Amino acid sequence: MKNGKLSGKVALVTGGTSGIGKTTAIEFARAGAKVVLTGRREKEGADVVAEIEKDGGAAAFIRADVAKETDVKAMVDFTVNTYGRLDLAFNNAGVEWTGPLDQATEAEYRRVFDINVWGVLNSMRHEIPLMLKTGGGAIVNNSSVAGHVGLGQVSVYIASKHAVEGLTKSIALEFAKQNIRVNAVAPGVIATDMLDRFAGKKGEMRDSLTSIIPVGRIGAGEEIAAAVLYLCSDDAKFTTGTSLVVDGGYLAQ
Repeated sequence: MKNGKLSGKVALVTGGTSGIGKTTAIEFARAGAKVVLTGRREKEGADVVAEIEKDGGAAAFIRADVAKETDVKAMVDFTVNTYGRLDLAFNNAGVEWTGPLDQATEAEYRRVFDINVWGVLNSMRHEIPLMLKTGGGAIVNNSSVAGHVGLGQVSVYIASKHAVEGLTKSIALEFAKQNIRVNAVAPGVIATDMLDRFAGKKGEMRDSLTSIIPVGRIGAGEEIAAAVLYLCSDDAKFTTGTSLVVDGGYLAQ
């Protein structure tokens, strides 16, 4: 059921085949936006499109790896060819990494930074010119509480998310006078496939993560999607260059 708050808008979601990206794509559509979602898994992408269409929304999928220049150009071209414009973007695609210092190899560093940092910058480089053609737009980059703190044995991932925070602020300032708003959302511990890979679906590690969250539970993807939609809406039209932390109070400790 659509609520119409984003009717007439076209939204692009990278990493939209699962987790926070999938949930946000669905919520964009429920708010009335036409959605293009991207990812590297075609079956999962088609499944998300089918779910949106079953709910009465409009969506399309294109396979894209945000670390590749040609793929990113193709995804924005596809968006314009499909829906005629681009108004909103959630640059969500990302990968995790954990390990002690001696496991921080060049190959792992490049894999994480190519997707988490270059993928965000690469996406904005292609999204913003399209938004400028229609008078402006709003971008949200998926950061993390990891972009605000340091944590042992998560060094490469932590560094990549600090970079996303810096990119968000810098690009927001670069285009502030051209009606392009750029913000970040910084999730805490959220129930996703990525969390399952990191901490398991149950057990000591997951219990430990839950115990450090002041509200006493792991967050839901819908709670991050709500923050993204707020930042993309006119309710946040005076908000740019900021990072909205959604973490159950973790950073307040």
